[in-house]
Amino acid sequence: MERFGFVGLPNAGKSSLYNALAGGGAHAAPYAFATTDPNVGVAKVPDPRLDRLAAMSSSRRVVPAAVQFTDIGGLVEGASHGEGLGNAFLSHIREVDAIVFVLRAFPDSDVPGTADPLDHLRTVEIELALADLASAEKALDRHARMLKGDSSLRGVVELLERCVDCLSEGVPLYRADLGADARRQLKEFFFLTNKPVLAVLNIGEDQLGQQDAIAAPVVAELQGAEVIALCVQLEAEAAQLDSEDRAEMLEALGLGAGAVPQFLTSAYHLLGLRTFLTTGDKESRAWTFRAGATAPECAGVIHSDFQRGFIRAETIACDELLRAGSWSAARERGKVRAEGKDYLPSDGDVMEFRFSV
Repeated sequence: MERFGFVGLPNAGKSSLYNALAGGGAHAAPYAFATTDPNVGVAKVPDPRLDRLAAMSSSRRVVPAAVQFTDIGGLVEGASHGEGLGNAFLSHIREVDAIVFVLRAFPDSDVPGTADPLDHLRTVEIELALADLASAEKALDRHARMLKGDSSLRGVVELLERCVDCLSEGVPLYRADLGADARRQLKEFFFLTNKPVLAVLNIGEDQLGQQDAIAAPVVAELQGAEVIALCVQLEAEAAQLDSEDRAEMLEALGLGAGAVPQFLTSAYHLLGLRTFLTTGDKESRAWTFRAGATAPECAGVIHSDFQRGFIRAETIACDELLRAGSWSAARERGKVRAEGKDYLPSDGDVMEFRFSV
């Protein structure tokens, strides 16, 4: 399961965001390092298509896709040199697949420091870049020495030199002018700033309705990364309620379904994750695959035997199946396709696999 790490300054709202996703469990307090050990939770990725399929099939069980998230203790200026939680903090970030910056955007007299999310972002980015700089310099020194006996490493050395130049300016690698191939090549070095990122702006209840204006400077600064403004405290409080009371509370505040479903969907797609679906009277389930996977690889998500003995995938787009009303009706109308080993499933495909082992 893919893991996202919440990164931000102390009291930015990381633990409250965790509670909004997990329905509680993390200690949230208005002082630094209330979280010292990371909290790890799992959140279901909302998917209305799955609910509609389950209703169509009268499924007895519904299993959504899920992601794992980690509430990491607050980062402080100097973390790259051991301040605050120092190396322990940085090691927790290395273990996640993507970073969620949690940036405080509301004033609070009980919480020290500025409420400017851009200031928070700069502090966090500089600390992560400095930590990566130390790692990149060591990797460059090692590979430069190896280059003397292995000329094939010249490309890696040149790439690491570019990284050192960038990081020494305090610029994270996700902002660097690196192509997708270079970013993939750098994965073996486990740089913190080579991970995908999105940002959550934690706003106050009195700032609801101003989300776009508050987010605009951060959107411009992060250049294309997803930025979501939400009132983390309200979302955390709503998560403690049963589904009916939660919906009533959010609706009364004009928040609809809340911002957490949007956040989860964005986080899921950030890593190139996609969903195919299966449905029947026993179960409707969302299965996770990476964009670009083949039909046999998707079959292997269910069971290795499905991939090993793959024959074909009977496939239909979810919307088409719902319009038909059932698998049998869709087959009668010729809407179900037989796809082979080279087929690249699309997000929202509903599939039944034929295999023989």
